[in-house]
Amino acid sequence: MLNKTRGRPRGNPDTKARITEVARELFLKHGYPGTTVRAIATAAGVDSALISYHFGSKQGLFSQSLNLLCVDPSALDQALRGDQAGLADRLLDSVTGLWDAALPAENRMAARDDDTMRALRDYLDGELRLRIAEFLGGPDATQRATAAVGVLGGLIFTRYLNPIRSIGGLSPADVRQLFGPALRAALHGRPRRA
Repeated sequence: MLNKTRGRPRGNPDTKARITEVARELFLKHGYPGTTVRAIATAAGVDSALISYHFGSKQGLFSQSLNLLCVDPSALDQALRGDQAGLADRLLDSVTGLWDAALPAENRMAARDDDTMRALRDYLDGELRLRIAEFLGGPDATQRATAAVGVLGGLIFTRYLNPIRSIGGLSPADVRQLFGPALRAALHGRPRRA
């Protein structure tokens, strides 16, 4: 017997918009880690394969549903390829590339919306931190990833969301030069144990 509920629903061009709307509500209510693709699909009345078709991944849906064009799953995937020595530069290039490409007005709007900022914090503390820790590996990976997310989050806040003129005016190369040492220390340094 064929499963007639899988894939693209016939005759309903607003499916992507419905998924986006439902996802936004769920991400804002439950945060990034508390929202599953399955829950979004169920609430939208679609198969989860349709979410992959339209958005590629949970990250892709998250970024589009909250208008956070700066959270691009493929950019994170790209940054987490390669050697550990170049990770800091790849992460900084990813942040500046994505956020510089997003409209400044959209970034400032996100800063004014508490629910969107909470969802962004959940993403940074959840998905980003966990993926970096997994990439780093080793006994202190979670601590090092936490420190790295602190550096990246500080950069995002002071350059894009609530810009400090001296940081907002830096070129991407200057960002890499000034923030690179702190990010490398966070990623590769050995935290002291209390």
